[in-house]
Amino acid sequence: QVQVVESGGGLVQAGGSLRLSCSASGSIFTITTMGWYRQAPGKQRDLVALINRDGRTVYVDSVKGRFTISRDNAKNTVYLQMNSLQPEDTAVYFCDVNWVGGFSWGQGTQVTVSS
Repeated sequence: QVQVVESGGGLVQAGGSLRLSCSASGSIFTITTMGWYRQAPGKQRDLVALINRDGRTVYVDSVKGRFTISRDNAKNTVYLQMNSLQPEDTAVYFCDVNWVGGFSWGQGTQVTVSS
């Protein structure tokens, strides 16, 4: 069994910052890619950012320059630093953890940005 737990969501005013964390535990031998996705009400779940084991990153265009993804391999933890938040960033943010032979989603954490 693998458990994925996110934390760090909340309510913030436009222009503010939040830091999300996601930790994976359980029967994981080697985590490969970790990522963050988000889903706004009535919309599909979309990619926000990915990071591989070597630290290479991918960002969706709308968050480039504002969000930073990072990870701690020793702790099986991935972070998402979100700066200059805008109301359109409001969504439930989900962590995705991939390993050899499987993947798992977290339960999601709500991020709400007020104007």
